[in-house]
Amino acid sequence: MPDYGDPIAYTVLAEGTPVLTSDGAQVATVVRVLADEGTDIFDGIVVDTDDGERFVDAPEVASIYERAVILTIDRHRIDELSEPTPGPAVVDVAPDDITDADKPGESLARKTWDRLTGNY
Repeated sequence: MPDYGDPIAYTVLAEGTPVLTSDGAQVATVVRVLADEGTDIFDGIVVDTDDGERFVDAPEVASIYERAVILTIDRHRIDELSEPTPGPAVVDVAPDDITDADKPGESLARKTWDRLTGNY
């Protein structure tokens, strides 16, 4: 087995790290990591392949090392990966939709809404 370095957390995975399939083929490099920082949940990675950027969902990532990412899928399934989609630009919920102003939860709802929309 090649020396990929030590296992690392997704939080320190570097752009440009080689991405290999379960059968050992290098098929891409890491573009960026997708995660929900608030809950520390790894969502997956966006990779650069010969056919453009593709999204690799977290369950398809077997291992993350200092010098490589190993996938659970083989080289023939790379073509099945979808292109990454942008996150929603607008949230279609207003604070008043969540709670009435005279209810005790209004303050929490307002704070949550302000954090979601960047008004803090």
